Amino acid sequence: MILREIVRLADQPEPLQLVDLPVPAPGRGEVLLSVSVCGVCHTEIDEIEGRTPPPVLPLVPGHQVVGRVVARGDGASRFTVGDRVGVAWIWSACGECPFCRRGDENLCREFRATGRDAHGGYAEQMVVPEAYAYPIPDVYDDATAAPLLCAGAIGYRSLRLCGLSDGQTLGLTGFGASGHLVLKLARHLYPSSDVFVFARSERERLFARELGAAWAGDTAATAPARLDAIIDTTPVWKPVVEALRNLERGGRLVINAIGKEDVDKAELLRLDWPTHLWQEKEIKSVANVARRDVSEFLVAAAEAGIWPEVEEYELGAANEALMELKSRRIRGAKVLRVG
Repeated sequence: MILREIVRLADQPEPLQLVDLPVPAPGRGEVLLSVSVCGVCHTEIDEIEGRTPPPVLPLVPGHQVVGRVVARGDGASRFTVGDRVGVAWIWSACGECPFCRRGDENLCREFRATGRDAHGGYAEQMVVPEAYAYPIPDVYDDATAAPLLCAGAIGYRSLRLCGLSDGQTLGLTGFGASGHLVLKLARHLYPSSDVFVFARSERERLFARELGAAWAGDTAATAPARLDAIIDTTPVWKPVVEALRNLERGGRLVINAIGKEDVDKAELLRLDWPTHLWQEKEIKSVANVARRDVSEFLVAAAEAGIWPEVEEYELGAANEALMELKSRRIRGAKVLRVG
């Protein structure tokens, strides 16, 4: 499935076309994968509608990929043919800059994204540098593993950036694919911590309670207690203001979003200093993922028994899955069945 041009989904509800492409050849240090499944992410919508750095067009999207190694390029020896591996948003980085050397490849100026700067997993085959592929724990089948590679990994990084201690209170505003995995992981890592969820939809709030949220309310609701950290995964500004209002003194808001809506901020962001920002409240953004986020989360998820809820679609139904994601018909994560 390829994207040929940037469009608005409201104008073009079928932005991807099913085509035949040559099987890619793995270069030095790369492996060729036969793709089994690929998760569907809101970032694909951002790419299609032009809210990310410009993708290389025409483009095969998809960055939550599970497949088998079918060939290796020169110098590739980390995996053997037949190994099952995953590919996440990070396709490559320079490996030499200060950010890469300290394990923050996500901040590298030469960061390349899977399904944006290189062809991704909405296809039967793809190539990836072997250093940016990850073994999948045996406990997971392909479809349940796919969302772990983005929604789970980026959620794990967001949770790490919260600096939370067991017993402190965590808030989640927005409750899609990432939110439901973060809730499960937080309950495992911080068993004495309450998790509060803010979501527009009653369906999402009910889902959060089913998964163990101590409380779930509307985006603009006041939580039963002040929160030590809040993770925002929404594409809009209102949850930022409401989250700051609900933060405890010294609390941290971690914004896990590739972008926010383009609006008149002077009109919308009516911040009151003592209510929203005083008392050493912090705001921190999340940029992409590093390799350690993916590898560490896969292990932690398996140990915690975290199982994503997924809805499966055929590869040719990728446009349908994207439109359902756009209209927020969500429960868990959406996954394309490719091979």
